[in-house]
Amino acid sequence: MQDEEGLVLFEFIVVLKGDPQAIQRLPDTFADFVAGDERPGSLHLREAACGCCRWIVNAIYDARGKMYLHIGWEKFARCHHLEAGFVLMFSHFGERDLSVKVFDETRCRRHYHGGIAEEDDD
Repeated sequence: MQDEEGLVLFEFIVVLKGDPQAIQRLPDTFADFVAGDERPGSLHLREAACGCCRWIVNAIYDARGKMYLHIGWEKFARCHHLEAGFVLMFSHFGERDLSVKVFDETRCRRHYHGGIAEEDDD
């Protein structure tokens, strides 16, 4: 599958439930896909079609091997004004790079422009 940003290796959606700034579980199929020989300790998130801002978000795993977005996720959620019921579409481009499309409660895509997001160089 080809996206405006390059070759998409894996795509999935997450429907936000409860507190959108809380730790978020990712699909098991994606966790298995990226794990390979070594589980990534962090992921680089950015708004789709935006190359200027990125958030480094820690990926953690529980005892059962379930993958979660942890430190850094709250900042991403806050900057994007995420709410319960929003749908996020993630596209994985390899390594640790993920773009995110945000769809609000009307199921319309939200576009974010400079000023609300901070670049993170960690």
